[in-house]
Amino acid sequence: MRPAADLYPAIDVRGGRVVRLAKGDYGAETVYGDDPVAVAAAFAAAGARWVHVVDLDAARSGDPVNRAVVGRIATELGADASLQNGGGVRTLDDAKALADLGVNRVVMGSAAVRQPELVAEASEIVPVAVGLDHRDGELAVHGWTEGSGVRLDDALGRFPTAAAFVITDISRDGMLVGPDVDGLAAAVAATSVPVIASGGVASLDDIATLARIPGLGGIITGKAVYEGRFTVAEALAVLEAS
Repeated sequence: MRPAADLYPAIDVRGGRVVRLAKGDYGAETVYGDDPVAVAAAFAAAGARWVHVVDLDAARSGDPVNRAVVGRIATELGADASLQNGGGVRTLDDAKALADLGVNRVVMGSAAVRQPELVAEASEIVPVAVGLDHRDGELAVHGWTEGSGVRLDDALGRFPTAAAFVITDISRDGMLVGPDVDGLAAAVAATSVPVIASGGVASLDDIATLARIPGLGGIITGKAVYEGRFTVAEALAVLEAS
């Protein structure tokens, strides 16, 4: 039986390498490998139906220097798993270029917050998840370097064509401190758009706790897998048992 929530093991790419940042701080980077394609293949081999890839360089500068890597990941995954890709997806041309590479869903963050109508337009090209990355409820933009003045609660009603919302509590991202369960549950209850939880997942207990949120669409996990807290296969087993 398919679990209610999908697992999205994450690959953050910077300079072609697999990295993780602490709280989105580009000065607090840990490198976990030099082959994002092999990591994606391993996630799919473990049973993941989705892989979540973020181009950190593009998120910060808008320059899609890792797009070729994203294309290789899409090719490697093929029909084995779907690819969700974010970071620097700011225009219709970006969405089309990624769709042409085989990306199954793009994530728009900063551009969506600034221009909600862009999501509807891009959704005609490829399914679009809206990245709602926040600090204390205020959405952050430009690779999490600036506040937007837009509140998470208000943003939930602005994107009727969104395929999903990826909600990240930046204060928890890469910190292994546990997810914002209450905040995520409130977001799920406030929208009919599927919510994907991101940030803070540190243990299989966290996976199980999130899986108990009625209607949660997915769970992104990154650092906990790279640090050996649990495997993708173990997380999937917890979701299937939930």
